[in-house]
Amino acid sequence: MRGFKSIITGLAVIFVVGCGENDAPDVIRIGIIDPMSGPFAQQGSLTRGHIQTAIDEANQKGILGDAKLEMVVFDNKASPQESLVALKSAISQGIRFVGQGAGSHVAHSLTDAVKKHNDRNPGDEVLYLNLAAIDPPLTNEKCHFYHFRFDAHVFMKTDAITTAIAKRDDIKKIYLFNQDYSYGHSVQSSTNEMLPKKRPDIEIVGDELHPLGKIKDFAPYVSKIRASGADAIYTGNWGSDLALFAKAVGEAGLDVDVYTNYAYLVGTPRAIGPYGVNRVKTVMGWHANIDGNPLEKYFLDYKEAFGEDWGFIPQKYAIDLFAEAIRKAGSANPTDIAFALEDLRFDGGVGEVWMRPDDHQLVLPLYVATLKNVTDGLKYSADDTEYGWQTDVKVNAEENIVPHTCDMKRP
Repeated sequence: MRGFKSIITGLAVIFVVGCGENDAPDVIRIGIIDPMSGPFAQQGSLTRGHIQTAIDEANQKGILGDAKLEMVVFDNKASPQESLVALKSAISQGIRFVGQGAGSHVAHSLTDAVKKHNDRNPGDEVLYLNLAAIDPPLTNEKCHFYHFRFDAHVFMKTDAITTAIAKRDDIKKIYLFNQDYSYGHSVQSSTNEMLPKKRPDIEIVGDELHPLGKIKDFAPYVSKIRASGADAIYTGNWGSDLALFAKAVGEAGLDVDVYTNYAYLVGTPRAIGPYGVNRVKTVMGWHANIDGNPLEKYFLDYKEAFGEDWGFIPQKYAIDLFAEAIRKAGSANPTDIAFALEDLRFDGGVGEVWMRPDDHQLVLPLYVATLKNVTDGLKYSADDTEYGWQTDVKVNAEENIVPHTCDMKRP
């Protein structure tokens, strides 16, 4: 990440607390287990910058009194196996708060390992802050007391996307295109469930999965989509898989809208380029051109410090709510903080967010937006390009509550 060289390398977002329940540590170390190398390094770098900025703000405001949050980062190379090694190392160092976001395949391994550790080590628990892994089972059948998710999960995002699609009378045929792992499967299944209920006249003319992070040329897939006669595409792809796919759609001159979950992430608008203008749409928790520009100063300060856009708001929510829970609990004990996080309501800058106690899923506002030329009246571009995001639909937090199947067991 540009402008981040001054930050200590080798960090992992893990909060490290080596103290008893009634102690007041001077430093609560935080570590993130995310990819800092490999095909998804951009996402790990984004997380590192976003978390560091949120930590700096919490420390400057003195939310924790004399105590300070401090970040440490492990490079897991987007590998579940590497992540488990990092978790084991962190625990051996006294780390009791872990955070991760890039990849639900990693999140499944980490949440299982955290639960196993906590079951075997009562009184020495680890708290897992899920920053962006959005496979629904993580807060449904796999939910547990020490896991909290701060981004909208797939069902919530798909609900927003399918609502936006349903408003489009010109869409009659849609092609589903997703990565072949747990998250992609959830996007696939939820769309197949939700869209027919909202628009039974829309035909799903393709439903395809592809290997995660291994395809370099998406042209053959685009040819199949063209042949299907689709009016629109919905893809849960992220990182290089999304950038390369969207670019291939544009290069082929395929004039269809591409609905996505992650086209707004740093590096993606630039990688997509002009091919995405008026074509690529995404769902997000915040963007620089929403009405009233909430968090505008935060966005500008981040851009000045790091030389690139800020915009993934769930990671700010994670640190803001975590710090507030420590303050509320008056403790750095993971169990105390977990109880304090439950049912916590917080003004996130674009409206109130709520940590639902039943499943530890954050309920938050969402926006569906289209990539436009800044000459269309936009104040801010994305990725220092000539393009930026313009809101199509806003989904308020209270409209973004979906059912869950979590059966939470508490200490």
